[in-house]
Amino acid sequence: MRIISGTHKGRHIYPPKTFRARPTTDFAKESLFNILNNHFNFEELEVLDLFSGTGSIAYEFASRGARSVTAVENNEIHYRFIRKTLEAFDFDRVKLIRGDAFLFLNRPYQSFDIIFADPPYDHEKLGLLPDLIFRTNILAEGGWFILEHSSRYTFGEHPRFLQLRKYGGVEFSIFGRLSD
Repeated sequence: MRIISGTHKGRHIYPPKTFRARPTTDFAKESLFNILNNHFNFEELEVLDLFSGTGSIAYEFASRGARSVTAVENNEIHYRFIRKTLEAFDFDRVKLIRGDAFLFLNRPYQSFDIIFADPPYDHEKLGLLPDLIFRTNILAEGGWFILEHSSRYTFGEHPRFLQLRKYGGVEFSIFGRLSD
């Protein structure tokens, strides 16, 4: 696993072999960030990374110069790994929160331009995430919510659904908050 672009391009991330997180593949991550690069100026983005796992997505946004990144991770082992990696890479624009992503969404303290969520594919509440996001103003106008999931889920009928991108066994459903 590596950082694809930006100030830390090529830096490798080595989570312990016993890590239970399923990181987004480099191929899927690179493809997704190519799409984002065509729609957003990274230096203006406020980003939220839910179910941060290894922190890979947060590091990628930080490396590309996002204004701020908030990473939420509930697992203590994953949280400690992310914290150590943030310190090693000197990513001072990343705020790491140890907590439950669903509880975090119920108490939004700011809005974000990009919200990325990569919950466990078998999480019983995965399908609820789009509605939870759009129930509040946590996603800024013009912002995107990107949900990584398996092919078991389809969100094409959701009123905020924009597009689906498939990369092997990884699927990204992209939702948008356009002018309300």
